[in-house]
Amino acid sequence: MDAWRGGRGRAGPRLPAMETRDCGYQFRIALLGDAAVGKTSLLRRYVRPPEPQAAAEPEPTVGVEFYSRVLQLPAGPRIKLQLWDTAGHERFRCITRSFYRSLVGVLLVFDVTNRESFEHIQYWHQEVLSTQGPDKAIFLLIGHKSDLQSTRCVSTQEAEDLAASLGMTFLETSATNNCNVELAFDVLTTAIQQALQQGHIRLEENWGGVRLIHNAPVPRPPSRKQHPAPCQC
Repeated sequence: MDAWRGGRGRAGPRLPAMETRDCGYQFRIALLGDAAVGKTSLLRRYVRPPEPQAAAEPEPTVGVEFYSRVLQLPAGPRIKLQLWDTAGHERFRCITRSFYRSLVGVLLVFDVTNRESFEHIQYWHQEVLSTQGPDKAIFLLIGHKSDLQSTRCVSTQEAEDLAASLGMTFLETSATNNCNVELAFDVLTTAIQQALQQGHIRLEENWGGVRLIHNAPVPRPPSRKQHPAPCQC
């Protein structure tokens, strides 16, 4: 697993060539949802080794931060995921909205202990649709912080009903317990790959949601001529 984090609105360092040369595609995916629903914690759990339980909560995201990871699908090519962590605060909407057009995958994240964040999911969904049109991005609904059952205020059935009405799959996750974190990204990436194979998503020259990565030959060091050794007689 390889992960990189960039600053706000800037691409982070590239993955080493040896990690990307065997990748077939790059998929651009974003996590959207209200502030403090745990988007950054979820993403960091996916791209980084587990942190101690006592680790401090991440600072609120400002604008957009970028991460990368290479994923090998069970039946398909290696995929480079370009992952965007977006700010949920209203004052950053003008920044984050400009990125929606270039997405092929979206994790719509709400906090199962925060009903307002659940009620705002349709707003986030509509934001993407109004920017890039229907049938462009693949969505996955995420109910995060599933470990906090004692303060839960959104039921699994409610979330499943909302997901069905919006035409997407629903999963519950917890960055704290590392529950379904890998599965969430696997499900979304597999759905994108299948849509690409079936022609529902197409490569477009000026669209960054899906990009074909051309395999480049591995550079070899220049050959050096072998000169005969001096005569030792």
